[in-house]
Amino acid sequence: MNQNVSTRPIKEEQMLTKTATQLIQEAKSRIENLSVDQVASELERGDAVLIDLREPGEQAQTGTIPGAVTAPRGMLEFYADPSSPYHRSEFDPDRRIILHCAAGGRSALAADTLRQMGYTKVAHLDGGMKAWTEAGRPVVKDHTGG
Repeated sequence: MNQNVSTRPIKEEQMLTKTATQLIQEAKSRIENLSVDQVASELERGDAVLIDLREPGEQAQTGTIPGAVTAPRGMLEFYADPSSPYHRSEFDPDRRIILHCAAGGRSALAADTLRQMGYTKVAHLDGGMKAWTEAGRPVVKDHTGG
């Protein structure tokens, strides 16, 4: 046996890893981040559809923003893809879409995903439902989940 041949496996290129916080910050640098007042203004004008990405249990616990469409984050890409059997009409690449979640992380990632899918009028509520309620904006608390 040739003694110059190493029996150690060849070290694979070290994979770059990122934290969730890093991914969110990168997404926020590529998307439109809206304040509570900006979102409220767009909703009052009827210029946008608001998508609530939170899970039904979160919505039941803290309520929902009036008029928001429920679309849990796990189904976003399927709802947004016109070629998907799960596509929903609320998702139109030419329509103004504002996403929100509990604190703004999931919605930032989701807005970046929609941007990559060709949505050019997408934004998110920076600070999410937490910022909305802290600003004293209206919430529907009798959500039954149905």
